[in-house]
Amino acid sequence: MKIVFLFLQGFHDCFNIDTKRHRIIKGPKQAQFGYTVQQHVAAGGEKWLLVGAPYEMNGPYQTGDVYKCSLSKRTNSNGCSKLNLGRISLTNVSERKDKMRLGMTLTSNRKDNSFVACGPLWSYECGSSYYSTGICSRVNASFKFSRTIAPAFQRCETYMDIVIVLDGSNSIYPWYEVQAFLINILQKFYIGPGQIQVGVVQYGEKVVHEFKLSDYKSVEEVVKRARSINQRGGEETNTALGINVARSEAFKQGGRRGAKKVMIVITDGESHDSADLQQAIEDSEKDGITRYAIAVLGYYNRRGINPEAFLNEIKYIASDPDDKHFFNVTDESALKDIVDALGERIFSLEGTSKNGTAFGLQMSQAGFSAHNVEDGILVGAVGAYDWNGAVLKETRQGKVVPPKSSYTQEFPEELKNHGAYLGYTVTSVVSAKNGRLLVAGAPRFNHTGKVIIFTLKNSGNLTILHSLKGQQIGSYYGSEIAPVDIDGDGITDNLLVAAPMFFSSGLEKGKVYIYRVTELVGTNLNKHRLNARFGSSLAPVPDLNGDGFNDLVVGAPLEDDHKGAIYVFFCQHNRILRKYKQRIAAADLAPGLQYFGRSIHGTMDMNDDGLVDLAVGSLGAAVLLWSQSVIRIYATVRFEPSKINIFVKDCQRGGKDVTCMSAIVCFNITARTAIHPTQEIGIKYNVSIAERRFNPRAILDNPNKLQPQNLTLFPGEETCEHIYFHVMETTDYARPIVFAVQVGLQNPDHGPVLDESWPTVVRTELPFWNGCDEDDRCVPDLALQSMTDLMTRNQFCAQPVQSRGAFCHHVSEQGTEGSLRVIEANRRRMVVDVRLENKGENAYNARLNITYTRNLRFSSLIVKDNTDIKIECYIEDKLRNEKICNVSAPFMRAKTQVIFRLEFEFSRTVFLEHVRVILELLLTCLFMFIPYFKRDSNPTRYEIKSELSLEEPGIIGPPLNFTFQIQNLGYFPVKDLQLNIEIPEMTKNGNQLLQISDFHIDQVSVEPQSERQSYALLRLLSCDWIIIAHGRGLVSVFFLLLAFGICYYLEIVFCGHSSSVT
Repeated sequence: MKIVFLFLQGFHDCFNIDTKRHRIIKGPKQAQFGYTVQQHVAAGGEKWLLVGAPYEMNGPYQTGDVYKCSLSKRTNSNGCSKLNLGRISLTNVSERKDKMRLGMTLTSNRKDNSFVACGPLWSYECGSSYYSTGICSRVNASFKFSRTIAPAFQRCETYMDIVIVLDGSNSIYPWYEVQAFLINILQKFYIGPGQIQVGVVQYGEKVVHEFKLSDYKSVEEVVKRARSINQRGGEETNTALGINVARSEAFKQGGRRGAKKVMIVITDGESHDSADLQQAIEDSEKDGITRYAIAVLGYYNRRGINPEAFLNEIKYIASDPDDKHFFNVTDESALKDIVDALGERIFSLEGTSKNGTAFGLQMSQAGFSAHNVEDGILVGAVGAYDWNGAVLKETRQGKVVPPKSSYTQEFPEELKNHGAYLGYTVTSVVSAKNGRLLVAGAPRFNHTGKVIIFTLKNSGNLTILHSLKGQQIGSYYGSEIAPVDIDGDGITDNLLVAAPMFFSSGLEKGKVYIYRVTELVGTNLNKHRLNARFGSSLAPVPDLNGDGFNDLVVGAPLEDDHKGAIYVFFCQHNRILRKYKQRIAAADLAPGLQYFGRSIHGTMDMNDDGLVDLAVGSLGAAVLLWSQSVIRIYATVRFEPSKINIFVKDCQRGGKDVTCMSAIVCFNITARTAIHPTQEIGIKYNVSIAERRFNPRAILDNPNKLQPQNLTLFPGEETCEHIYFHVMETTDYARPIVFAVQVGLQNPDHGPVLDESWPTVVRTELPFWNGCDEDDRCVPDLALQSMTDLMTRNQFCAQPVQSRGAFCHHVSEQGTEGSLRVIEANRRRMVVDVRLENKGENAYNARLNITYTRNLRFSSLIVKDNTDIKIECYIEDKLRNEKICNVSAPFMRAKTQVIFRLEFEFSRTVFLEHVRVILELLLTCLFMFIPYFKRDSNPTRYEIKSELSLEEPGIIGPPLNFTFQIQNLGYFPVKDLQLNIEIPEMTKNGNQLLQISDFHIDQVSVEPQSERQSYALLRLLSCDWIIIAHGRGLVSVFFLLLAFGICYYLEIVFCGHSSSVT
C-alpha cells in the first residue's frame, strides 16, 4: 500500500492570527491613544494591556500618560484607566511638564513585570532657558511608581545658595537706595526649586537673619519680603562678624548639598573688627564660598575722606580675581548701576563642568527610546551633543554618561550639523562569541542613516565595535531596530534594521534589512505598496505556528491610505522567510482604524488559551489579535483485505460477480500549538476513488459517501469510519486503485486552523494481489512450442508416386534435407500451431512478437482449446510484417497453457525462396547492479585559523584535492545513476570553509568482453555539474553515470578560507 500526500493550499494572506474575533480598545484620538502598546502581567497574575497616550491632558497640562486596560470579561467594553504618570517629578527642580509626551516610549521588563514610560520632552528651567533632557518613570507590577529615571538631567548652572550680607549701620544713607538695590538684584535671580535660594543677613554692631535660604521659593515671595526689611542701625560696622555668621549659620539654615555657595557683602566703611577679618575670609575659602564685595563710597565722598584703606579691605574680602568679584560705587544711589554687571558675573560661574558635558545634554531628550538591560535601563538621547545624539544608561548605582569623544570616530564633527539622532532607537543583541552587545540607530546620519554596535561599561567607557550604514538618503535607516532569536537558544540570530521611508520606483515603500549577527551582512524584506512605511514597527514574537521557531511581525501604518496593516513573517532554521505568511489590514478588522501598526507587541498569552497574542496600536485605539491553535488532521486509510484478490468474487452488485472490500478511514487531530484538550473540533471530509475512466474499476456501495461528511473530534482522539466498495471485473490489474481522502475544517473562520505545511489530501493506493508468493514477485516459467502443417521434403517424398515431384529423385544426391518444407502447387495458405505454457507463477505483461517474411500475409489467430486465456494482437508498424500479441493481459496465470493456430496466406505478388515465421516471447525483468566505489581516504589536513576577518573573501587557503573512482562491475548496464557528494561549505554560524575551485572527470573505457556486451558501451555525453546549497553547511555535487563497464575518475579541488569560526 502506498500513501501520497497532497497540499491543496491556495495563495492567501490568512493563517493563525484570527481576524474575525478580536478586541478593539478605544481611547481619545486627540491624546494619540495607541501610540505605544505593551502587554503586562500585574502582581496578582492579572493580564493588562498598557497603552501610551503621549498627548493626554493632566489637569491644565498636556503631559501625556499611560492607560492600563483590563482584559477581564467582567469589565466594560473599554476597561481602561489612566495611571496618572504625568504627575511624576524630580524634587527641587523647576520643571515644565507641558508637552513632555509621556507614553511616547513604553517598554516592559519580563523579569519583574515592571515597565518604564518615558516623556522625552520633559523640561526644567535653568535661568532663562528650558532644557529638554527627558524623564522616565519606572512602575512596578502593581502599577505603583517606584523610581524616576533621568540620566541626562544635570544641575542648573543657577543651582546656588546666595547669602546677601547687608551693612545696616548708621552710616548707610539713604536706606531706601540700598533696599532698591536689594530688590533689583533679587529680581535678577532665578529663584525656585533646583535653582537659586536667597538668604539675607543684616549687620552693624550685631547680626540679624532677615530671612533664611529655605524660607521663600519664588522671586515674588523674596521681593515682597525684601520690601519690609528695615535698617537696623548701629554705631559700629562689624563686617568680619557679619561674614562669619553668614558662613557658619546662614549657609546651614536651608542650604543644599551640591549647591554653589555665593556671598554678596555690601558695606560703606572699614570694619571695626578688622582683626577678625582674616580668619573669617580663610574660613569662607575652606567652605568654598565665592564672595562678591561691594564698596559704597558715599560716606567717604560726603566727608572727603581718602577711601584707599577701605577699598583695600573690600578687595581682600572679595574672591580672586578682583576684577570679577570687586565692585565700588560712588554712593548708595549708584548701586542700581551695577545690578546687571553683578548678575552677569554671578551667572557665569557655571560654565562647563570638568567632563565637558554640561552643555552637551541640555536638549538630549533622553527617553526617546528605551531598552532594559541586566543592570538597568538603556535610553536614547537624540538631542545630545547638538542633535548628534547619545546613548545613556541608568543603573541603581547611578547614571552612565559616555563622553562626547566616544562617538567622534563614527560621528565626526564635520557632520554634526546634519543631526544624526543617535538613540532614536536602542536595543541589544547576544553574540555567542562576545556576549551582550548594545545597538543604537541614528536615522539622520549623513542623511542616509547608521546603526552602531557597541559596548558600554558603567565607568562610561563606550567602545563602538561595528557600524551599519543606510543606502538611501531620507530612508530613515535605523529608525527601528530589533533582535531576533529564531531558535530560542538565547543567542541572537538576526538583527533587523528598518528604513520605513525607503523609496523605490518613485514610491515610499519601506524596507527592513536582515543581518546575521555573526556576519552583519544580509538580505532585506520589501513591500511594494504605496506610502506604506513598512518597518515603522518591528516586533519579534514567540513561535506562533508551532514549528519551534520564533517569528516576526512588521508594521506598515501608512498602507491603504493611512489605514495601516501588519505583516507576519515566519522563521525557519535560523532564517526569516522573505515572503510574509499573513497580512492583516486595518480594513479587515473594523472601519475607521487609522495608522494601524504604528506599534506592535506580542510576548504573552492574553486570553488564557496558551497561545501568544498580538497587541497593535493605531490612532485612538489598541487592537488585540488572538492567535488560533494550529492543528494537523491525520487521515489514514487501511483496507480489508489489504489487496484486491481478483480470483475471489465474493458478492454480487448489479447482477454481476464482484470483489467486495472495505476501507477503514481513521482521523486523528494533533496540535502543533497549545489547545484545550476538551475543545471540540468540527472537521469535514470526503472520500473518493480516483478513477479517471468511463467505467471505473471500483465503486462505492453507498454513493452518498462521496458527499462531504462531518465529524466532531477532540485533540488526540481517533475516530474511524468504514467505507464499503466493490471492485469490478477488469483487465487493468497492473495499476493500483487510488483512494483519496480530503479533509478540512467545518468552520475555518473560528477555532483552530490547519497547519499549512500538512497535507489536506491523502491518496492511498490499493494494489491488486498478483497471485504469487508473499514477496510480491512472480517467477514465471514460460514454454513456447510450435509446428507447421507444411510437410518436410522426406514426408512429401514418402507419399504415393502420383503426388511426388521430380525433385524427390534427387534426395540421395542432395544429402539429408529432411528439414526442408515443401509447398504444394495448389496450396494457398499455411498454418502454425503454437502451444504456450506457463509452468511457473503468474506471468505479467507477457507479449508475443510474430514476425514473418514478405511472401506471407497474416490471416488469423485462433485459440483452439477451451481456456480463459485471451490473445489480442495489433500491428505497431504497417510497413513491417509483424504482429504484437498481448497474452491474457495483464497476466497469464500460473500452471496454465493455451493452444492457438496462426494462419498465413501466401502472397501472389511476392515470391521468395523461403518462408520464415519467428515467434518471440517477451517478459519484463529486473537485473542486479554491482557498484564499485573508491576514494582517497587520506587527504591532507589543514588547520582552520580564526585571526582573519570574515569580510575578506579574497583570502584563500591551500587547495584540498579529493579523487573518487566509480565503476560498474556487473554484467548489465546502469542508467541514470546519481552520485551525491556533500562537502562542509560553512560552519554552524555561517562562516565559509570551502569553495569548489575545479572539477573534472577522466573516463577510461573497459574493452568489451563479448559481442553481446558491446551495445552497452555508451559515451559520457556531458560532464556538466551543479552545486546546490543544502540548508547551512553542505554543498552537494550531482552528476549522472550513463554506462556500465566504464570507470570514471573524479577530481574535485577545494580552496579553504582562513576565516573566523565560532
